[in-house]
Amino acid sequence: MANQVSLEKYRNHVCIIVNVASKCGYTHVNYTQLVDLYDRFESKGLKILAFPCNQFMSQEPGTSEEIKCFISGYKGDGKFDVFSKINVNGEDAHPLWKYLKEKQGGLLIDAIKWNFTKFVINKQGQPVERSAANVNPFDMEKTIVKYLNE
Repeated sequence: MANQVSLEKYRNHVCIIVNVASKCGYTHVNYTQLVDLYDRFESKGLKILAFPCNQFMSQEPGTSEEIKCFISGYKGDGKFDVFSKINVNGEDAHPLWKYLKEKQGGLLIDAIKWNFTKFVINKQGQPVERSAANVNPFDMEKTIVKYLNE
């Protein structure tokens, strides 16, 4: 059984919560830009929470160790909090992801539609923006800076 992590440790931080996959067409641009955002804004309070998910065409088949090793190839080792593989949709979706979808619904339906759906969470723990897989992390920078400066 995976260790439970209290989200209390992220209080007073702006967070990006993202479902990740190592074999997705969006993998390179997302990891590269997320690492860059982290490098530039971590000292101001940015945290990145990565949740591997294998629900979309089995694009995250690895073990936890394989996933962490893959992320380290993007110089993301130790920069992201990488959690155990979860489901983001369906009856067995992780409770955090059920909450995120409820608070920041999607276009047409609330379900997560693909890997690298990203949520920006403010310092009070509230989801304030949802970005689809085809939105690059750099496109979220204005929102991130706004909430870091609050």
